[in-house]
Amino acid sequence: MPPRAKPPTTGVARIPKRSMGFYRDPASGEKYRSVTTILSQGIAKEALVFWAGNTVAQSAMDNIPYLIQSSMSGAGRTEAYDWLRRAHTRMKDSRAEIGSAVHSLIESHILGQPVPESLMTDEEIAPYLANFLAFVRDYEVEFTASEMVVAHDGEMYAGTLDYLFRSPKIVRLLIAAGFLPEGSDEQLDMAGDTKTGGEICLGDGLCVRSRPSEFKSCDGTAHSIRGVFGEIGLQMAAYRAARSAWLRDGTRVEMPSTHPAGVGLHLRPEGHLVIPVRCGEEQFTTFCFARKMAEWCTEGSKNVLGDPLVALA
Repeated sequence: MPPRAKPPTTGVARIPKRSMGFYRDPASGEKYRSVTTILSQGIAKEALVFWAGNTVAQSAMDNIPYLIQSSMSGAGRTEAYDWLRRAHTRMKDSRAEIGSAVHSLIESHILGQPVPESLMTDEEIAPYLANFLAFVRDYEVEFTASEMVVAHDGEMYAGTLDYLFRSPKIVRLLIAAGFLPEGSDEQLDMAGDTKTGGEICLGDGLCVRSRPSEFKSCDGTAHSIRGVFGEIGLQMAAYRAARSAWLRDGTRVEMPSTHPAGVGLHLRPEGHLVIPVRCGEEQFTTFCFARKMAEWCTEGSKNVLGDPLVALA
């Protein structure tokens, strides 16, 4: 059965909105699976299991007196147990709040809109803005789109990209690093995605002291400590391969051409790193496999098993 189209809408109301892991086109009624939902359901994240375990263990060690006291009664044990098992969720929610605030701040800057006073004066958020502005200044970045919804009608997915931008300086650096071929157009758009998690070692050996099991040595150069993973290439490949994009006034247009490589901006209070990201055809093919796996995990897997067999007499 074809999707039920809603009454024609105008302006920004025509832009698909994300809800429950899907984007719905208000004009056509089509449902598109969210890019981030596809990646969360279709790509294994074994590292998250260990991260969650470490977070719970750290919370327990930091609150031993509370746990001992709570263990004295049944109600206390239940309360402490619920609090402890949600430690990783509290950490995730806290980081998500910071990430959302930083993205809102960046969007306001790109669009030339007033930045909320609460963000400008927030001591926790201010360093992110300073480091973002340093990125824009150092690489002479010119933005062409921000928080733009894009969709692929053939693969039936949609998402909201962080931004498209132009930077001849970055194009030349990507060519030198082997991420773009010689002669690549310096004025062509490329995709960028900001990540605010993890940490950044500025080459001072901090990573060795804080995470000795992961970093046996520090070579003295700035590098990410978690925060940016290869999955970003699949995410950006999906965005650049989209066929449609919605402008801020609700107009649906063809997705602009972009380079098959972009950057992941690792933005932290301690600094920022501009990380080259491949997001071409190879990464898009892998993303499409992830989409199929996501569909199998949420739909196809339900039809694999049947009821137990009973031997006939």
